[in-house]
Amino acid sequence: MKPKNIDKIFMSRCHDLARLGISQTAPNPMVGCVIVCEGKIIGEGYHRKCGEAHAEVNAINSVSNHELLKKSTLYVSLEPCSHFGKTPPCSDLIISKKIQRVVVGCVDSFSQVAGRGIKKLKQAGCDVTVGVLEKESRELNKRFFTFNEKKRPYIILKWAQTLDGFIDVIRTEKNPIEPTWITNEHSRMLVHKWRSHEDAIMVGTNTAKKDNPSLNIRDWTGVNPIRIVLDRQLRLSENLNLLDKKIKTIVFTEKDKKSMNNIDYQKIDFDKNIIPQILDYLFQINVQSVIIEGGEKLIMSFVNQNIWDEARVFVGNKFFYNGIKAPKVNRDFSYEEDMLDSKLFVYRNIEN
Repeated sequence: MKPKNIDKIFMSRCHDLARLGISQTAPNPMVGCVIVCEGKIIGEGYHRKCGEAHAEVNAINSVSNHELLKKSTLYVSLEPCSHFGKTPPCSDLIISKKIQRVVVGCVDSFSQVAGRGIKKLKQAGCDVTVGVLEKESRELNKRFFTFNEKKRPYIILKWAQTLDGFIDVIRTEKNPIEPTWITNEHSRMLVHKWRSHEDAIMVGTNTAKKDNPSLNIRDWTGVNPIRIVLDRQLRLSENLNLLDKKIKTIVFTEKDKKSMNNIDYQKIDFDKNIIPQILDYLFQINVQSVIIEGGEKLIMSFVNQNIWDEARVFVGNKFFYNGIKAPKVNRDFSYEEDMLDSKLFVYRNIEN
């Protein structure tokens, strides 16, 4: 087998290992590492949790005979760090173990790394190969890269629509119809799984008022995302699920109100474009990803400004015949999945 193909096989294994850290490593990236000696894997590791040992450290520690490291190749999905953070630099550890060849999936764009780890390894005499399964390596940490390169969270738009293109029926205070399910229980469980993978989830005032969502992960296990709601004039009832104080919740408003009891009131200028203000605040508090689950108006505000990265659209096996039209992203879908009696279409915004 050609060396390039071998490198891809072992790098793919790094990706599999890295995914085991999902929901646990943020704000750090997910990273996997494999150590190979004479064509056989002798050590593996991944970054398990923020603040704990990095993938390279865990992989090296898993090798029973460290003498083998001198004639081994270390594969890692992301450039080894070169700075002192919560843990020592992984590049220094690799050099100290005299590992002669290092294969890197992609460069780390975080300002304190950004090629310095690779440079340090090369200066120490390591044979470094960079860019093996680079696209897949970047996709693995799309939230991390978007956050560090675009200085904003990775934005996922999510909604469900009927076969005839409606997101909701017409509901008013005089006609307060309960939310109508468009998809199925399987889709709902998947949505809760998604929520456990992201840092935050956001809805608008009308969605909070009409649907009274909890925005938690009650059908999955993991960490609940930070809840975000728009409430310009603070007219939402404190009895709503979003304001139950059980989960950290951010309320963006134009009013002055003191934050308390897990509710963070943030004042912004609603007479100006609110999206940059919201995203700037989320960037400042290290929120790397946010799901927008609001209604058509909120979702389209992101679409119209071309500030989104991914859209996940469920199409249920229902007709409303009339109601609120579903958002449109004007992109071809990247892929689709059957969800029993529904379908899931995923769109990627590669132009923003």
